Amino acid sequence: MSVRFPRPLRPGDRIGVTAPSSGVPKEMGERLQVAVREVRARGYEVVVGSCMDGTGHVSAPAADRADELMAMLTDPAIRAVVPPWGGETAVDLIPLLDWDRLRAAEPTWLVGFSDISTLMTPLTLLTGTATLHGNNLMDTPYRVPEGLLSWLDIVAAPAGHRFTQRPPGRHRTTGFDDFVGDPEVREFTLDSPGRWTRLDGTGAVEAEGRLIGGCIEALCGLAGTKYLDTSAFARAEAPDGLLVYVEDAGSDVFSICRSLHGMRLAGFFDQANAILVGRSKARDHGSLSHQEAILDALGSLGVPLIADVECGHVPPYMPIVNGAHGRIVYSSFGGELIQTLA
Repeated sequence: MSVRFPRPLRPGDRIGVTAPSSGVPKEMGERLQVAVREVRARGYEVVVGSCMDGTGHVSAPAADRADELMAMLTDPAIRAVVPPWGGETAVDLIPLLDWDRLRAAEPTWLVGFSDISTLMTPLTLLTGTATLHGNNLMDTPYRVPEGLLSWLDIVAAPAGHRFTQRPPGRHRTTGFDDFVGDPEVREFTLDSPGRWTRLDGTGAVEAEGRLIGGCIEALCGLAGTKYLDTSAFARAEAPDGLLVYVEDAGSDVFSICRSLHGMRLAGFFDQANAILVGRSKARDHGSLSHQEAILDALGSLGVPLIADVECGHVPPYMPIVNGAHGRIVYSSFGGELIQTLA
């Protein structure tokens, strides 16, 4: 198996929209249309599936969601699949997907983050298909801060393309934008300064490896199963090691700590040359901060731990390609992540 990068999108290509986890409530329908128009403005055709209902925690029964996702990922006319956002229980699709068929199909971009990690990370590990952890569809209308890219930029990049992203130096600490009251919102409210932080020590860091990772709350339930076997992936595709990234959806720090311990014990980080940790909105507990939780769970690995990276639930968003070759450079002056689609 070798990493398979979907061919770059071109104007006229078709993008599928389905909700493998949570759908879109009716009151947010206008925001969905704004996001769809943003994609169409790039010259793409957009096809919205039937699994989009937002009245419950999932958009449709598991079998229907699995069938629609499979249909889109194996349809040669659809070049990318972009859910509106994540959710809570995409894990119920895992046993229903035909992984052999996905492995045999022409690779298609799957884009998203949060609960969509439940599907994207196994898709890369089991089939070798690169996936794009980054914006969700509903975030697409936001203007991208300097130093970062949109998922739309990356899915259009040619094979072998190398791109660099750098933190913009500001992030959001307040709540979410009101998509109901202002469905056209296009500017992130980045109200706090911030930079990457090395947790395991001091000094500069340079590390390389194949990129793999995702949302802690989504992936911890798969730890130790065949769906999250990073060691087998490293043996096949990254004999020199991995760059692993993780981020959380804002669980309490004790849950984050326990989940990371479990993932470590299951071997998820065994091949990591460095670990990137997304900036978190989780509140510190009096006796345990978010950074202390990370160190408690992962400090014994003896690899660089770079925190406050823009790869999670705190805007803005730095897209990361699962399966791409990555190089992280960090110093007291700043940091950058270089990715190569090869």
